[in-house]
Amino acid sequence: MKQTTKQTYLIFWQHLRRYRGQFWLTVISIVLATLVSVIVPLFYKNFFDTLTLAQQIGVAQAAARLVNIIVAILALNGIIWVAYRVATYVNNNFQLRVMSDLYNTCFEYLHEHSFGFFINRFVGSLVRKVGRLVRGFEDIGDSFYWNLLRMIISIVAVLVVVFFKYPIVGFVMLGWLVFYMVINYFLAIYKFKYDEAAAASDTRVTGNLADTITNQANVKVFTALPFELSFFKNLTKEQFNLRKRSWDFDALVESMQAGFMFILEFIIFYLAIKLWQQGVVTVGDFVLLQVYIIHLFDMLWNFGRIIRRIYRSLADAEEMIEILTMPHEVQDLSKASPLVVTHGEVEFKNITFTYQGGRDVVKNFSLKVNPGEKVGVVGPSGAGKTTLIALVFRFYNLTKGAIYIDGQNISEVTQESLRRQVSLVSQDPILFHRNLMDNIRYGRREATDAEVLKAAKLAHCDEFISQLPDGYNTMVGERGIKLSGGERQRVAIARAILKDAPILVLDEATSSLDSRAELLIQKALAELMKGRTTIVIAHRLSTIMKMDRIAVLRKGELHEIGSHDDLLKNKSGLYKELWQLQAGGFLVT
Repeated sequence: MKQTTKQTYLIFWQHLRRYRGQFWLTVISIVLATLVSVIVPLFYKNFFDTLTLAQQIGVAQAAARLVNIIVAILALNGIIWVAYRVATYVNNNFQLRVMSDLYNTCFEYLHEHSFGFFINRFVGSLVRKVGRLVRGFEDIGDSFYWNLLRMIISIVAVLVVVFFKYPIVGFVMLGWLVFYMVINYFLAIYKFKYDEAAAASDTRVTGNLADTITNQANVKVFTALPFELSFFKNLTKEQFNLRKRSWDFDALVESMQAGFMFILEFIIFYLAIKLWQQGVVTVGDFVLLQVYIIHLFDMLWNFGRIIRRIYRSLADAEEMIEILTMPHEVQDLSKASPLVVTHGEVEFKNITFTYQGGRDVVKNFSLKVNPGEKVGVVGPSGAGKTTLIALVFRFYNLTKGAIYIDGQNISEVTQESLRRQVSLVSQDPILFHRNLMDNIRYGRREATDAEVLKAAKLAHCDEFISQLPDGYNTMVGERGIKLSGGERQRVAIARAILKDAPILVLDEATSSLDSRAELLIQKALAELMKGRTTIVIAHRLSTIMKMDRIAVLRKGELHEIGSHDDLLKNKSGLYKELWQLQAGGFLVT
């Protein structure tokens, strides 16, 4: 068994043991019901034996015995009914609770993964993996309770009865059962690799579907539907081939099972006829054997399918288990303390950051931003500006160096306390598919409606929100798609105003605004920046002219720094070059 499979069972058990009392009650109820169901055929044996003896003992006495037998059968069936009802209702409660807990665990653990983790994975695939893990627990649990457990108890109980009454038949049945189950088990193990391949193919299909739906606008703009459809057809063709191979294998195994069962039934009844000739077996015994054979066949028919279902569920679940057992790239130290901001000084001290297996995005960068200072960061695309902001929020671990806020190394404080002290307005803010009130309140979730409205007015959101039919109750659509880019940015600014953090980061915060809206927002931002340490990423140099200082990046390194006027004096400087290009009508990004 693979290590991942063991981890799957371990994680399932860790969630299950919180409700172990209900778990064991379910198991005991199913065991009781199964044992009683094996006893019931013994009464049917007596029923038919009594019928054959009716002429010998008298019809009246035989009828009285028959009535007693069916009353006993009714009572036993009542026990079975009650036991299964208890098992069903208790299982429904605790199994659904475990499934909810698994969803919550996945939600929390996924969101604690680093920013880089999500860059390299499809959102649709991650969602699919979570669903498969939860469904895997349900399938494995159902297979254990209602199939494997009942089958094992039934087989043991039937063998005990058969061995006691007809030893030779018991030996034949035992030998056949061992052969049948060993063959099925190893066939299921052999098929596991096909199930893993099919699960991986299913993930690729889902991931590609989610990716193309997310980028449906690009598919239309670049008339790429035939290309994407061709690629998707190749994925579904691979999925078809893998699934068909798996299903064909199931069909082959079932045909083998049917043959084994026909042979066993023939052998047992052949032996029973011989014993009947010797006067050992009665008519009731034939009924008992037939009922037991049908019962065993009913239990065993799906044995291979159940084993394959369990392993298929494991294959589905293990994709998510690998993520749940993957250490988080960015973690708090065991003794991490909350960040305390008293002044708002931010210092980058000889920091270097390298993406895995890539080039240095930021190299030996040092800069101290004084409390309340406004510093702009500019440079060509790929210079490392946005990465610098990600490092302030500790979305990644630094390769070298350290970032300090008020003298506290941000790698030694809790991530939550760090991010509470820094507000961000990004170039392309993403909103939740919730109403506008909730999206703005996300900046400070305990804020009152009045505080939300005040922040919205300061960010000039109220101007467009008041014109909407549902006002602040308007749903913005997935990722905020129902709003324009400028409207989304104004909502993001309102959110930052509401958060009221001492350190403010603006990453092209006005890039999607028209001239009028930008003028309004600049006034709001100027008010917002008062008394706050502010770092502003910009491509349009006109937006940072009034910064206290401007840091110019080139290829991840600090190329030059100074005020707007000072940097323009350096005729050979990069800032001077960028300014002349933009002033001349070319926007360099």
